[in-house]
Amino acid sequence: AYTGDGVAVDSANDEIDLNGLAKDEAKAAMIEWLVAKGLGHATVTYRLRDWLFSRQRYWGEPFPIVWDDDGVAHALPEQMLPVELPEVSDYSPRTFDADDADSSPEAPLGRAEEWVNVTLDLGDGPKHYRRETNTMPQWAGSCWYEMRYTDPTNSERFAGEENLAYWMGPREGKVSGGTDMYVGGVEHAVLHLLYARFWQKVLFDLGHVPDSEPYHTLFNQGYVQAYAYTDSRGQYVPADEVEGDETSGFTYKGEPVGREYGKMGKSLKNIVTPDEMYDAYGADVFRVYEMSMGPLDLSRPWETRAVVGSQRFLQRLWRNAVDEETGEVTVSEAPSDDKTRRLVARTIAEVTEEYENLRINTAISKLIVLNNHLTSLDAVPRDAIEPLILMLAPVAPHVCEELWSRLGHEASLAREPFPVVEDASLLVEDTVTAIVQVNGKVKARIEVAPSIAEEDLIAAALAEAPIVKALGGGQPLKVIARAPKLVNVVVKK
Repeated sequence: AYTGDGVAVDSANDEIDLNGLAKDEAKAAMIEWLVAKGLGHATVTYRLRDWLFSRQRYWGEPFPIVWDDDGVAHALPEQMLPVELPEVSDYSPRTFDADDADSSPEAPLGRAEEWVNVTLDLGDGPKHYRRETNTMPQWAGSCWYEMRYTDPTNSERFAGEENLAYWMGPREGKVSGGTDMYVGGVEHAVLHLLYARFWQKVLFDLGHVPDSEPYHTLFNQGYVQAYAYTDSRGQYVPADEVEGDETSGFTYKGEPVGREYGKMGKSLKNIVTPDEMYDAYGADVFRVYEMSMGPLDLSRPWETRAVVGSQRFLQRLWRNAVDEETGEVTVSEAPSDDKTRRLVARTIAEVTEEYENLRINTAISKLIVLNNHLTSLDAVPRDAIEPLILMLAPVAPHVCEELWSRLGHEASLAREPFPVVEDASLLVEDTVTAIVQVNGKVKARIEVAPSIAEEDLIAAALAEAPIVKALGGGQPLKVIARAPKLVNVVVKK
């Protein structure tokens, strides 16, 4: 049967005519007619499409279910909860002979026979039972784990009321309670988010949570992608063993290979594991590079050779505060000069906005600009580098914590407030850069006041040496000025 869109035909009677209507229009008209006649009402049907709730895996929450010898399922009473996984040395399922066509498949837990076969008194005397060996590795834990984080050691309930109210309850400025932000792929909108919201509403109806909504904001992150390489047979080769570049071409064991761009995967032989990066560069370098790759909502290509840029940034930051030879702190207690103070203030304002809007890559680039400026100074002022360390801490917590301690602070920087601009006048630019052109080509740049008058801007531009040379003692044919940022001097060619 055809189930796509189309136009209704032969769909009319004495009371309603659907002929000529598209599928959705016909549905709406029919529902409206049924409601008007009192024969029905409009509703929304949700169809959940997902994998099975249970899995034949070891890792996962065990079902609190046991089976008696007659094959009848029994739910365990509350005093026997929680059911915990047994300690096992082998997580693989039981294997069977290739010619065995009679044995039933068995989950990995089936091999833990002492755990599976138990004698319990469920109200009618001790009896033999067999535990359910499937587990719940998906929704059973993931639909409420954010609430458990608020009270992870509570042995009486999944989370205490006070903790839930403090962390997850409604508060001023929010229309509801719940987690402030959920970061996940687009597929989560019709999978995990739907299930988690269902669980939240059930728990709310039962009076266990302070709000009926689990999340405020959904942010769909992009994927970290990578290049994969194929040989002449079309077979993938290990990406980390490929040599060459775009100019000379790429080779594997001396043979040319093709390159393609897409997801990381074992079958593509282009996976880069976090452990590899930790061992080679450290966790902070890995985090800074990953966060600086590009906008969070876009997929970005992984390039291991580019990680060194993030490493150099953190090394320069360290050298701005600590002497590499002696380990002594080298920061100056003298106040920053005006240029540095203005740059610090502008960086605080801009980085705050970038973080709030999850533009972490541009926040890092602004922190690099500030760090490079401090590198150019004869002595790095404390009142400049400490705000830099605090602003960088969210993406490089380990090196920043160490520097914070080296600078004489006993308490963790995690307890420090994020820097704020205390003097708003520092954000007002005292000069702007004006571009001076000759016949449309840039010849000079001059620093001028933002409020400079047009005639003063022209006078300053004409006094610049490259412009004087271009005029050759003569007068310009025309001068076009757009104060305070542009002057174009037109001369005879």
